[in-house]
Amino acid sequence: MANIKSAKKRIRTNNARAERNKAQKSAVKTDIKKVEAAIAANDKAAASEALTATVSSIQKAANNGIYHKNTAARKISRLTKAVNAL
Repeated sequence: MANIKSAKKRIRTNNARAERNKAQKSAVKTDIKKVEAAIAANDKAAASEALTATVSSIQKAANNGIYHKNTAARKISRLTKAVNAL
């Protein structure tokens, strides 16, 4: 355990940021599952609608540094390709 006041604050802020990052990453995963479920059901309209929301959330996560930009691009590309294949 840290003794210095600034180190204690750093631990608190790191934990808060980690929780925030975890929540946003979890939300992106949930969005991806919605798109994949619509693809599995062969529902093109629902899949494309869910894809729009998912792309937005992935890009926001990438802008916040939660995902690397190439990782975000890869996820978006794979989902878009799957929806277009319907």
